[in-house]
Amino acid sequence: MSRGGGKALSLKDKLDGNELDLSLCDLNEVPVRELAALPKATVLDLSCNNLISLPSDFCSLLHLVKLDLSKNRLQQLPLDFGRLVNLQHLDLLNNRLVTLPVSFAQLKNLKWLDLKDNPLDPTLAKVAGDCLDEKQCKQAAVKVLQHMKAIQSEQDRQRQRKLQAEREMEKKREAEQRAKEAQERELRKREKAEEKERRRREYDAQKAAKQEVEKKTKKQAAQSRKSPSSSRAAQPPQHRHSWSRSVLRLLLFVLLCFLSALAACKLTELRAQPLCINVNTLFEDMVAALQNHKTLQNMLHQNSQQ
Repeated sequence: MSRGGGKALSLKDKLDGNELDLSLCDLNEVPVRELAALPKATVLDLSCNNLISLPSDFCSLLHLVKLDLSKNRLQQLPLDFGRLVNLQHLDLLNNRLVTLPVSFAQLKNLKWLDLKDNPLDPTLAKVAGDCLDEKQCKQAAVKVLQHMKAIQSEQDRQRQRKLQAEREMEKKREAEQRAKEAQERELRKREKAEEKERRRREYDAQKAAKQEVEKKTKKQAAQSRKSPSSSRAAQPPQHRHSWSRSVLRLLLFVLLCFLSALAACKLTELRAQPLCINVNTLFEDMVAALQNHKTLQNMLHQNSQQ
């Protein structure tokens, strides 16, 4: 058998009934596969080797009832060591263990335990006590199992509290999310109602404007039906008024032209021209006529007063 684990034939050679002695074999690792092929080997002695750790598949050797791992260099046991539920006798003397895995509490059939000469945690060392005789080793098994069960229960309670806190946090997040969604729905509903009301006001305003236009149109049509002759009669005065304005503009233009010509004939060298002589004569006649007209008005005014 090699140091890394022996052949199946070699293990069978070492099997004596239900006991398999692999002590003092200078083993660095446990031949788990070969051991699994020997389910009759319920008693396994691996003491006095160089084992630093046990592989995780070691815990599949459910047929083990008695296990001796004393005088190795084990620093820890596999986390699922509690799977070895049929284990009744466990010797861990003189290793380097500080703590035990929580799953150790599942070894409900354990009746004998030796943890002497390990750098155990003070609390665990106090619980385990000494294992100097059969009675003390049995008490150690009972007390350590109770201690590990208490640790397991506390961890379970912590895990439950953590799960409860996570569930409450999840419920809180869900409630906040629902509240947020409800608020968003309410906001969308309010915006939709406001938009509907705005469109309704626009529709009412357009309808009122349309009705007002139709009302004015009907009123104008009614007025046109009631007084068609007055409408036609009102048109000639407008034409006459427009014609009188045109005549007045023409007279003003002629007067302006006459005054311009008069100014030219009075103030420039053109006054000696025949046209300017006629213009000046006409102007003097008009002035004389206006003076005579004024004298006549004064006489008539005096006679009326007498």
